[in-house]
Amino acid sequence: MKAMGDLGFGPIESELYGIGLIPNKHTVLEVRPLRAFRPMLSKDNAFSALNLYQLSLFSSLSYCNFGQEPAEKPIDTVTFPLDPSVGHMFGNSLASYTESWKINSTQTLAYYPLYEDVPYSKRFEILPFDPTLYKKNNRELGPNQEHPATWHFFDDGKAEGGTNTQAFITHHDEIILISVRGTLELVDFVRDTDAEQVPITGGIGKAHKGFYDAYRAMSTFILTYLDSFHVDQKVIICGHSLGGAIATLLAEALRRDTKKYDVLLYTYGSLRAGDADFVNGAADLAHHRMVNSNDPIPSVPAPWMNTRKSIWMPGVVLSFVTAPLGALIFAIGLSRTGGAPYEHQGNLHHFMPVHFKGREQSAVLWDPGCDSIEEAACTKALKKFGDMPDRDAFVMQLFQMSDHYMVPSYIPYAWATLRRWQQTQESGTTVVTKTEYDQVYYQLQEMQERLKAKEAELRFAYQSDRRQYQQEANVLRAEIGRLDTSRQRIHTLSFLKLVPEDIYGSATQAPEHKINVDRWMAKKENSVEVQLAMIPDASSSDLRTA
Repeated sequence: MKAMGDLGFGPIESELYGIGLIPNKHTVLEVRPLRAFRPMLSKDNAFSALNLYQLSLFSSLSYCNFGQEPAEKPIDTVTFPLDPSVGHMFGNSLASYTESWKINSTQTLAYYPLYEDVPYSKRFEILPFDPTLYKKNNRELGPNQEHPATWHFFDDGKAEGGTNTQAFITHHDEIILISVRGTLELVDFVRDTDAEQVPITGGIGKAHKGFYDAYRAMSTFILTYLDSFHVDQKVIICGHSLGGAIATLLAEALRRDTKKYDVLLYTYGSLRAGDADFVNGAADLAHHRMVNSNDPIPSVPAPWMNTRKSIWMPGVVLSFVTAPLGALIFAIGLSRTGGAPYEHQGNLHHFMPVHFKGREQSAVLWDPGCDSIEEAACTKALKKFGDMPDRDAFVMQLFQMSDHYMVPSYIPYAWATLRRWQQTQESGTTVVTKTEYDQVYYQLQEMQERLKAKEAELRFAYQSDRRQYQQEANVLRAEIGRLDTSRQRIHTLSFLKLVPEDIYGSATQAPEHKINVDRWMAKKENSVEVQLAMIPDASSSDLRTA
């Protein structure tokens, strides 16, 4: 059946389990009782392609429900029939030694995590439910009844005055994994725009009010879990979009906690969570921040924002009635008056697409070291006058919203990077090929020319205001200089060769590491030889969904 499925006849995966016994042949079975699969992760703070890929999957899984039935007030047992769901993956599939791959209900391509084969006691745990053994599981306790969903899944969307924040948490003997959901519903979007800066209690600087409220809503849930199950494990946190911003505030709060948790953070398309003072105070937080191509979401909240929702909300409404007045109120609501600007925290890793002839493309993962690549449409370096960005530029960037989604964009790029690095290490070649180097170098040169042309425009625009011209020109010249730094970095990558630790981090120390990797590579989705780790084309339906 598997052979037929691989050829396209019948289901890819059979629902049957077992070993096919051939007549008149001796078959030896190795019995390994109480085994489970768990996702491989590196505990090193250094960036690894393994964590890049694995945590992109679990950031996406955070958009799923926990999937427990009954969801509330269970009597004697709980099940996790919903696939995909957090409970189904950790409570059913992996605990049953099944390699699960679905992390999105509309997903058609199979993106398998890399799994390690472990004793059942070392799996990522979903706590057992048995009222006959555990008094806290008794339904008669009402709201104080404990069951898996209350321990592993946070969702205050139904609570009165809730923030609609959602996250899941699980652990094994070495790692505690936390994933925070991003923007999904209208209420999340309203929170994203609630960008007034508020002081961080017990921390440094100020945070985006909407993100900070969401972090505070879930902090007790997280701390309760850590108080119960943390025994010196590495705390690995991930999140996409809004979830990345909330995860940043959570990770820094845990790092500063009196218990001094060992925290590692990966975010994907994250918004800015705090001001420059917060970022400076969080300099020691191990944070790898992924930005894909021309994803517009990391551009907000812009450095100049300090949005007061009570002001800009009426402004948006009024803009449909009387444009000048509405625009004025809207601008007042978005303009920062005093304080430090919003900034990004963490080490940037940027997916820069490289296009070749035909439909082929690859992606170079690097830290370009300049603002204009990450924020190509809504920054000081591209058509920014005074305190507001050029509207047309930002609108054009919104047409690249597909770059922001996990399943069509971030996950394929992460998979492509992992496969590229694997092949690079196996063949002894460099991370960036000469063809890619030439393409990126040309793009950087073109960007420099554009910024120089912009400087010439400013000279004409500010003929009567020499001081204003000098301020704007200094910004552009600094960015032009940073583009030279970018050229040097891509040049270095064109000579860089990798070792296994670059790809898998601390996971290379596992005794069955090669067996685990070979199992993943045996999947037909991962065994295709792709010289440049070409990114799978998203189907037209995926693009329409995005």
